[in-house]
Amino acid sequence: MDDETTILQTIRGQTLALVAQLTAAPKPTYEVDGQSVSWESYLAQLQRTLDWCDAKLAAGEPFEFDTQART
Repeated sequence: MDDETTILQTIRGQTLALVAQLTAAPKPTYEVDGQSVSWESYLAQLQRTLDWCDAKLAAGEPFEFDTQART
């Protein structure tokens, strides 16, 4: 495993931990002193981070081409 893969796996693990915390005790969207806190938006951003990590990790894995030879 190279450094980039290790870093991506770390980011993914930390993000999953945040998602677990957020979904274990969901909170409503609210506004305080004109500042809005949207937990749905935060959860969506965390999901985009997971999707990005998954795509980067998948791109680094070996892959195969399924081919067929004819004579």
